[in-house]
Amino acid sequence: MARSEGQPAIFANRSEAGRMLSRRLAEMNLDRPVVLALPRGGVPVAVAIASRLDAPVDLLLVRKVGVPAQPELAAGAVVDGAEPAFIVNEEIVRALGLTPADLEPAAAKQLAEIERRRSIYFRDREPVAVTGRTAIVVDDGIATGATVKAGLDALRRRGPKRIVLAVPVAPRDTLDELRRVVDDVVCLQMPEPFIAIGYHYLDFRQLTDTDVTALLDRFEDAGNGPETGH
Repeated sequence: MARSEGQPAIFANRSEAGRMLSRRLAEMNLDRPVVLALPRGGVPVAVAIASRLDAPVDLLLVRKVGVPAQPELAAGAVVDGAEPAFIVNEEIVRALGLTPADLEPAAAKQLAEIERRRSIYFRDREPVAVTGRTAIVVDDGIATGATVKAGLDALRRRGPKRIVLAVPVAPRDTLDELRRVVDDVVCLQMPEPFIAIGYHYLDFRQLTDTDVTALLDRFEDAGNGPETGH
């Protein structure tokens, strides 16, 4: 598809974006990498990267925990892992006079949804251990960065040797904030002004749970899998 000068680069689809990222990551000589996708959109990007790096794929499942009376206002997030973490937005909690007990019902509900998704995607297989490894966190793009930051905060507690954030597209100011909580950032496009993630893809259809499961199954059938590389 032809583009006039000044337009942002357009990825054909998420898999192509992953292949482009994988070339950059392959040059970094990363030690014992494991690729962690934020589903659903990050999965095809991650699978393309993991195939190039001969690395295992796992998921970084993050769910927003809303304020009891305002579920769209994030008071924190729960993050999947061997020991699931609850990351609290201290600023919001203090401003509204909330306590951890106030958030427990919402957190439990979102954690149950995380477990449901992991059961569907990986059929109850255990998460890949990241201790002492290079954890590459992947999404199809970042806008505000709030969800991925919660995931990164929780991931750091699992003891990876190095955290690399790898995304096809994100606004520069968001990446500047996230650089504080990772060791490296690889991003292909940092448009100014930033309009939307989907603007940079020709095919940005929404993925279903079935799509994610099929991608992970094909990856495993090719001789890979969530436990590869231990």
